[in-house]
Amino acid sequence: MALGNLAQRFLVAVVAVPILLLVLHYHRPEPTLAIIFVGSLLAMSEFFGMTLPKEDRRAALVLGGLSIFLFYWLSPLALRATLGTHSPSSLNYVSIEGGTIAAGFAVVATGLWYLFKFRDIQTVAARFAATVTGIFYAGFLLMYLAKLKLIDPNQGGDTVLIVLLIAWVADTGGYFAGRFLGKAKLYEAVSPKKTWAGAWGGLAGSVLGVAILKLFFATWMSWVDVFALAIPGGMLGQMGDLAESLIKRSTGVKDSGSLLPGHGGILDRIDAVLFIAPYVYTYMLVKVGIHGF
Repeated sequence: MALGNLAQRFLVAVVAVPILLLVLHYHRPEPTLAIIFVGSLLAMSEFFGMTLPKEDRRAALVLGGLSIFLFYWLSPLALRATLGTHSPSSLNYVSIEGGTIAAGFAVVATGLWYLFKFRDIQTVAARFAATVTGIFYAGFLLMYLAKLKLIDPNQGGDTVLIVLLIAWVADTGGYFAGRFLGKAKLYEAVSPKKTWAGAWGGLAGSVLGVAILKLFFATWMSWVDVFALAIPGGMLGQMGDLAESLIKRSTGVKDSGSLLPGHGGILDRIDAVLFIAPYVYTYMLVKVGIHGF
């Protein structure tokens, strides 16, 4: 007998969550980076599968992999974690503009690829735009999750976990609230199944998830942190979910992929994370800069 969707989700979580927790709380950032880098490549592959013809997808994925490699390793935090205080001053100057360099590489390298491999010239603009968008959307945004681990290696596992809890506990809260508490549609044109009750349940789930983390594990967090992270983060996560639904509807697909039983593709599972991670990263940078952990 085939397992239901909820049972499949539960089994995936039982297997994946313990492994993820071990990796996130390992004292070095490299294992976390490795998982997120692979996840980013898979997410970009799914995005390109929806938006690019087959003959462009491999090159787009290579360009995306190189771009996110630069985006991570040219950041000052990555340089400090790798070389410590012994990094050359010239390399420090380069790292300050690391994100801009990576973004420039993504656009210029993609432009050069299509300049010499344009094939159907009438569709170049759309293919060029889809390639760059996929690199930024499924690539750069997810790499903020890996960069969170660099802000403070001692608390890095918790900071990454904040993003995942905001997204995934909200998903659970939204599922049950939407199923049992109300049927008024949230944004039917984009996601027919989402309801206002689900949206409020998801926001409550975000707050609950971060509050539990604060009470039992991340005692360095204040209650101001809990609400300042969970409420805007939860709202951004739901908009990230809707944004991916919009992309899928515009390309005529139900799921971005089928890699995860009960969840669809990687992009279906991380659509909220893509919008939450940059916010949490920025918040933690400001917090550390002003108060420290």
